[in-house]
Amino acid sequence: MQIILEIPEDFGRDMLPELEKQIKLEAGIALFHAGKISAGFACEFAGVDRYRFYEECAKRDIPVVNYDPGELEAELEYLRNS
Repeated sequence: MQIILEIPEDFGRDMLPELEKQIKLEAGIALFHAGKISAGFACEFAGVDRYRFYEECAKRDIPVVNYDPGELEAELEYLRNS
């Protein structure tokens, strides 16, 4: 699939590769944050590793782990008893 964007002529062509990377990263983060795709797929989509993806999410205050309170409590209890 391909998405076509109109870029102003005075935008430097040498900046286009970086712009493409940034757009993919922003789109991957937005789709992940909206719950449309997993973190793994967002990384693949954006072309970055998990560390970079998690770092970018942290900059935007987007949690990458989303436990419901019951799951978190069960996991903590398991760790306490291990």
